[in-house]
Amino acid sequence: MSAATVEIADALFCQNHLKEVCEDCNYDGREDNDTFYGFDPIDREGLEPPQVSTNKDGQYCCKKHGSPSCNQCFGWKKQINRARTAAKKAGRG
Repeated sequence: MSAATVEIADALFCQNHLKEVCEDCNYDGREDNDTFYGFDPIDREGLEPPQVSTNKDGQYCCKKHGSPSCNQCFGWKKQINRARTAAKKAGRG
């Protein structure tokens, strides 16, 4: 059984906890998100979105700026790149 997922600004997270890697839901979206952003998947820390809410269209928006496409809060490619660099330094990449 696969976990239910949600998309937040082009990245996938578990629906219940909004985590990219969620042990409770048995979900790991790192490979899908890495591939979407043009990276080869590696063992890196999972992304966690900032505080979010949904707008009237059902889109997830950052609470800080109220935007469903906020580059500052949802800069996944940059965040994935940082997590990949940290993983490589730790010998996991």
